Amino acid sequence: MKALLLTIAATGALVLAGQASADDAKALAQKSGCLACHSVETKILGPAYKDVAAKYKGHADIEAKLVDKVKKGGSGVWGPIPMPANSPQVKDEDIKTIVHWVLSL
Repeated sequence: MKALLLTIAATGALVLAGQASADDAKALAQKSGCLACHSVETKILGPAYKDVAAKYKGHADIEAKLVDKVKKGGSGVWGPIPMPANSPQVKDEDIKTIVHWVLSL
């Protein structure tokens, strides 16, 4: 019984840690200006983050490619409105955190 309770407590702690990390990443996206053009659920100027996650689910090495795209900017994949470059105003590690979070949705 004690082992079961410890397992449940550990699982709960991991879930809360994952939620805090997701909340931190979303706050970082807000601070970095990403949420001016994107949202989790619906398209604004850029695609909804859930649509990005769905499009690239199962694609090998996509995280590194998207980090590069966010850093350099680009257009054409999601429509004619270009995404501006986000480097150097957003730190590389922050971009990696945001992209990882987006792909986890």
